[in-house]
Amino acid sequence: MKHYTYFRSSAAYRVRIALNLKNLATEQIAIHLTKDGGNQHSPEYRAVNRQRRVPSLALDSGEVLIQSPAIIEYLDEVYPTPAFLPADPVERAKVRAFAALIACDIHPLNNLAPLQYIKRVLKQEQPAIDAWYHHWILEGFDALESMIQPGPYCFGANVTLADIYLVPQIYNARRLKVPLDAFPKLVAADAALAKLPAFERARPESQPDAE
Repeated sequence: MKHYTYFRSSAAYRVRIALNLKNLATEQIAIHLTKDGGNQHSPEYRAVNRQRRVPSLALDSGEVLIQSPAIIEYLDEVYPTPAFLPADPVERAKVRAFAALIACDIHPLNNLAPLQYIKRVLKQEQPAIDAWYHHWILEGFDALESMIQPGPYCFGANVTLADIYLVPQIYNARRLKVPLDAFPKLVAADAALAKLPAFERARPESQPDAE
């Protein structure tokens, strides 16, 4: 398999964690999202992923999967151990809701493309863009803090989909200097997960394309 990735992309970060948890090796192909106008806009990558975003996962069959939720679900279905979701249907729904809050309500508003649009088209200055970013992180994290269950991880003693989504979002929040004092449960889960090799190996600074 080939994983088209970018070291700072939180969506690609999620997939790296998932691949590591499943103990799957892939060829990593770096797609720099800002250099030379963004390598994702090249004709070569457009042929891989018409949306021109990362991650993409090219299977050995030649099929290409896009969108991190779909890729992670595929990995969990094809390689069921360890499972990313609890056995109980209610708990599964809670874990999915936690992950969806990040994937659907936080990340899309703070992704590179909308931030560039706010700057280049709407002509906003960096302080206003930072305020936008902080607002959606803080609002989302307030809800996540109430959803998290007793640890050490987001939903107990087993790593779940929630953890795969949380860690990259916490990383980005810290990178953009979002204060996290109000979210001790999220911070504690992130600290516990950081000790696991699958999460450590997926960190942005550990990637070959890290700057």
